[in-house]
Amino acid sequence: MKTALTELTEVEHPIVQTGMGWVAGPRLVSASANAGALGILASATMTTEQLRHAVREVKSRTDAPFGVNLRADAGDARTRVRIIIDEGVKVASFALAPSRDLIAELKDAGVVVIPSIGARRHAEKVAAWGADAVMVQGGEGGGHTGEVATTVLLPQVVDAVDIPVIAAGGFYDGRGLVAALAYGAAGIGMGTRFLLTSDSTVPDAVKARYLAASVKEVTVTTAVDGLPHRMLRTDLVDSLENAGRTKALAAAVRRAAGFRKISGLSWTAMVRDGLAMKHGKDLSWSQVLLAANTPMLLKASMVDGRTDLGVMASGQVAGLIDDLPSCAELVARVMAEANETLERFQAPMTSLRALPTPG
Repeated sequence: MKTALTELTEVEHPIVQTGMGWVAGPRLVSASANAGALGILASATMTTEQLRHAVREVKSRTDAPFGVNLRADAGDARTRVRIIIDEGVKVASFALAPSRDLIAELKDAGVVVIPSIGARRHAEKVAAWGADAVMVQGGEGGGHTGEVATTVLLPQVVDAVDIPVIAAGGFYDGRGLVAALAYGAAGIGMGTRFLLTSDSTVPDAVKARYLAASVKEVTVTTAVDGLPHRMLRTDLVDSLENAGRTKALAAAVRRAAGFRKISGLSWTAMVRDGLAMKHGKDLSWSQVLLAANTPMLLKASMVDGRTDLGVMASGQVAGLIDDLPSCAELVARVMAEANETLERFQAPMTSLRALPTPG
């Protein structure tokens, strides 16, 4: 199946494995790439040296194209861009809109630039700055998310820009791929579906929590860091939502103290990082501390398997997933389902065209 996405990135199938922090490491990315999808390495939770090492590990595992996801607002973003260019990475994706200068630097080096956006105006802005494509995430998607559903946001963006659009938020099978193509997208991005594969390094106990979740147990909360964040509902989430400001601050300080030992961050650095994540929001001090610790809260679950201490970002599709295929099995299944769906649509149309013309 050839689309504008496969032509742009030179991958076999119009499927993107999104860059999930602590999840999209070398093993998952290389497995996705070898399956014919576009694997995206998550770099926000890595140091620059860890990023270079991870890129080289992916390259040692696959000859297929892959990408790296960056935070455009990171203080060392330009250094990370240089690593991507020096190591010959095919695609740079961004969680926030990159500057015009960063886009130009990457494009001059032949790197495909794909920012993720959550609103039509953001797509228009990065398209005008020279982005090669955009990934549109609707409210069904996991992690930080917006309020507009993919089925409403996607056609808005497709109609607004003349670059390839990748649909994300709510996709997990071949029917979804066909639906996205019908809206005018060039492919789909999937996060939770790739997290729930046998190639994912997420601990088995955490995967079991995802598989057991119903659609209603995948909630959106602002209690973690003051921003809308879609995740599995857990006792931790309930306690954050039900706590008053004083109690929440005390709990945040306790958790921050524990995570500070793991991360090696000073209190000053943690508060500074938390304030930097405010994005103009009116955060309480407990939310500032939690914002600084959000990566560590994710690590507690995604790496350490501590579902009691961490949060589990999740798309709503977790409530529809009940198995753990390999990336190769998943991609092959999605493409087979997509082709079968297209054939079902084409058969009635062929029959109609075969009918005799009246008169």
